[in-house]
Amino acid sequence: MHARARVVITDLLTEPLDLERQVLDDLADLAALNANTEEELVGRIEDADALILYHKLTLTRRTLERLERCKLIVRGGVGFDNVDIAAARQRAIPVANVPDYGTEEVADSAIGMMLALTRGFHLLNHRLQRDRDADWTHRHAAPLHRLRGRVFAVIGLGRIGTAAALRAKALGMDVAYYDPYIPRGRDKALGVRCVDTLDELLAQACVVSLHCPHTPETLHLLNRQTLARLPRGSYVVNTARGAVVDVLAVLEALASGHLAGAAIDVLEHEPPPADHPFLAAWRDPQHPAHDRLILNPHAAFYCEQGSHDMRVKSSQNIRRVLLGQPPLNVVN
Repeated sequence: MHARARVVITDLLTEPLDLERQVLDDLADLAALNANTEEELVGRIEDADALILYHKLTLTRRTLERLERCKLIVRGGVGFDNVDIAAARQRAIPVANVPDYGTEEVADSAIGMMLALTRGFHLLNHRLQRDRDADWTHRHAAPLHRLRGRVFAVIGLGRIGTAAALRAKALGMDVAYYDPYIPRGRDKALGVRCVDTLDELLAQACVVSLHCPHTPETLHLLNRQTLARLPRGSYVVNTARGAVVDVLAVLEALASGHLAGAAIDVLEHEPPPADHPFLAAWRDPQHPAHDRLILNPHAAFYCEQGSHDMRVKSSQNIRRVLLGQPPLNVVN
């Protein structure tokens, strides 16, 4: 009789772990640590046969080197920038993600945020709610422009970027994308436009929607210099990774009026410190960004069905490995 394995969920989830146990209960004992920092894992994961990691902390080399018998790390989500995949590879530990759980939700969130900004919903709701004496009129949000024919600029045409592009196309927008890693011809299959450089994309954008991973190449991809290349009165939506956008540069662009609005679902450090100037402006009714900034707590992925898929697919991949089968969706 084989000894039972030990599977540890490092963060985010707490008991009950009913979904995970439905998949793994005959093979493994499960523990949910709900840690907020890597340091909280010390002495609690070294004997794990598999880990499930969400997005509240990072696994660095110093943690990976303490793992004694880990056969798989599953990043319960799409992005995997919060685990040192090269160090894991050196330790012969495969790292897998769950690329097929939340595509629709994130794309829907990006389009929903865009509409809330470009149709004035967010601004009008905030302004009239805050000021009882404000005129009951659409003019608070003026000028707004028809979306049909305007450029929806996608940075990163992977699964989620494609889903967002198709939704924007259905609204009659002129969809263009920049992604140097996508083979040519994808634009023809989808009926959208491919541009060769980021500068070319930004120069024509009404809305920029980011759907790229966080890598050294994309760190602060939108910054003071690149935001300046956008037409005045454009919008930024980020449901990808916080570090691909310099939010202080976004704040400056909102304050100056260069950006008409921004929707940010992800931040470089989550949760952000309470005194972060981006949060201070967002909360300050007197700041010019207040009515033009949507900020969400890394929630674009969320729906009950997507959360179910994420947890079950993570557990099913671990089950494969515990039964001696190769893991799916290995990223290292």
